[in-house]
Amino acid sequence: MFDVIVIGAGVIGCGVARELSKYNLNICVLEKGSDVAVGTTKANSAIVHAGHDAKPGSLKSVLNKKGNAMFDRLSKELDFPFKRNGSLVVCFNKEDLGKLQELKERGEQNGISGLKILDKNELMAMEPNLNSNIVAALYAPTGGIVCPYEMTIALAENAFTNGVDFKFNCEVLDVVKEKDSFIVKTNLEDIEGRLIINAAGVNADSINNMVSENKINIIARKGEYCLFDKTAGKTVEKTIFQLPTKMGKGVLVTPTVDGNLLIGPNAIDIEDKGDLNTTGEGLGEILEKAKLTLKNIPMRSIITSFAGLRAHSTEDDFIIGESEDVDNFINAAGIESPGLSSAPAIAEMIENIVINKLNPDKNHKFNPIRKGIPKFREMSNEERKEIIKINPLYGNIICRCELVTEGEIVDAIRRPMGARDLDGVKRRTRAGMGRCQSGFCSTKVVDILARELNMSKMDVTKFGGKSNILLNENKR
Repeated sequence: MFDVIVIGAGVIGCGVARELSKYNLNICVLEKGSDVAVGTTKANSAIVHAGHDAKPGSLKSVLNKKGNAMFDRLSKELDFPFKRNGSLVVCFNKEDLGKLQELKERGEQNGISGLKILDKNELMAMEPNLNSNIVAALYAPTGGIVCPYEMTIALAENAFTNGVDFKFNCEVLDVVKEKDSFIVKTNLEDIEGRLIINAAGVNADSINNMVSENKINIIARKGEYCLFDKTAGKTVEKTIFQLPTKMGKGVLVTPTVDGNLLIGPNAIDIEDKGDLNTTGEGLGEILEKAKLTLKNIPMRSIITSFAGLRAHSTEDDFIIGESEDVDNFINAAGIESPGLSSAPAIAEMIENIVINKLNPDKNHKFNPIRKGIPKFREMSNEERKEIIKINPLYGNIICRCELVTEGEIVDAIRRPMGARDLDGVKRRTRAGMGRCQSGFCSTKVVDILARELNMSKMDVTKFGGKSNILLNENKR
């Protein structure tokens, strides 16, 4: 029997698992996908919000502020990319300057430091590619950008090396409360645990409603994005938000930590929690709204589009804590924006709840440090020569667009919680994320996966399940 069962291996579930691995607890994470970070975590704005937007006193405001401050230490311990690039909320009409001031005052109520309203001249000096129709902006220097799936992979690897068990392709079908434990029925096996943490994203309401009479409702809110080539990555340096108006909330324009430009999202409530399709109408909407922010949108530099789902709670705040009618059942539900920004603080909050419930001893062997895969594209020529001497596979470029080597791909497969499919390699190394979008490197990555995992190329998948890359083999 496990002491703790975490349902969901997104940034919240993996963050909680890593925090709890600091104690002598038998922990298991259940994930219905083939890898960590395959739900909401893999497809969002990748923003670490400063914290001026949330309603003062809400969990969102408290945890956003606390979580934001934890990223510097966490990124150094776990070796994932994070940058404090700052953010701007731009205002298009002088009539709305009062709303910009209100937003600043709200941020100050939330305890956010360094907020400043910039006039047009100050703003244009900072971001010369912004549209000339902008009259002012709220500047938040503590805003940042991160790679959410690299962060989650880092959390999971560190949790795993500190003793946490992960079960993939493991879908929860039911949760049954026994006298002193829970039986989690899955498509693979029945799993018993003393305490449950529900971090199931858009499906957290289904998990909660299996055991609690206090029903919750999570709405899947789809957002569509356009991703631009690195040639457009210097268009802006800050993350640019639009001040909400009567025409809507607007879209953001931001650089990514990997040097791309990202525009989006829109917001569409959907019933199908598996619907990640993009639409011409939706993508057209976000690009049209982005024209308010930028002088020119480099349309020819769009390399892909994607959609992600946000877990919107009808309570309009995070739902975190032990269920009132089910002992030892802890929710981390409704974790929408600023969920990524708040994730480290959410994990710590749940850690404290579990400690009070189970009173575990400290794990004195806990190691907080995790080293990521060496990135050939970021090395100097001297560093490249040295790593090729150590491992000749680093001398073989597999992904030309992102300069990813065979050594990095093999490391991604062999390391703890290693990649088992094409998307797993992609998230760990960026192989296939460049301008050609896997056109050149995908067949080579399939070959490496098959070789390293001692499997047929016919069995290699894109993202687990029946997503096989090769369907037929020609025999001559």
